Amino acid sequence: MSNRRSFLKIGAAAAITLAAGGAIYRMVTPSPLPHPFALDGQARAALNAIIPALLGPLLPADAATRGPALEAALARTHGAILGLPLNTQKEIQDLFGLLALAPARRLLAGVSDSWEQARPAEVADFLQSWRNHRLAMLQIAYLALHDLVLGSWYADPSSWAAIGYPGPRKELLK
Repeated sequence: MSNRRSFLKIGAAAAITLAAGGAIYRMVTPSPLPHPFALDGQARAALNAIIPALLGPLLPADAATRGPALEAALARTHGAILGLPLNTQKEIQDLFGLLALAPARRLLAGVSDSWEQARPAEVADFLQSWRNHRLAMLQIAYLALHDLVLGSWYADPSSWAAIGYPGPRKELLK
């Protein structure tokens, strides 16, 4: 019985922390017009750390082409977010707001340094822990990040050759 109570207490504390983090971020960062989601410094830094952890070997290995590929993936992910309903954009903004707060980043993600200084293994561990977390809210946050990054990556025709996909059949394009 105490195990269940502990689980409920931890879940309630996590929900309160997420809500408070999102509220604080909204108060500190005004919503820009025309889209609620802004790829600001902290969201950009978090995505720059998350994208290589999710895409892994799909990104080019050499530095000359890796940088532009990361920027393109970041731009496509941002575009995918902007294509979502406004309420969903606000939820994603709250998620990045939470990840931007140092205490929340340390407690929930386990990333001790800023996103710019986060080690790739640390980011991969954070994503894996959210993927398998017992709280559904963190699993959903992981799935959102995963689907946004990978979905926007594979939606781009320039990434199809790496997986051997020739593209849609010409008959279907008519």
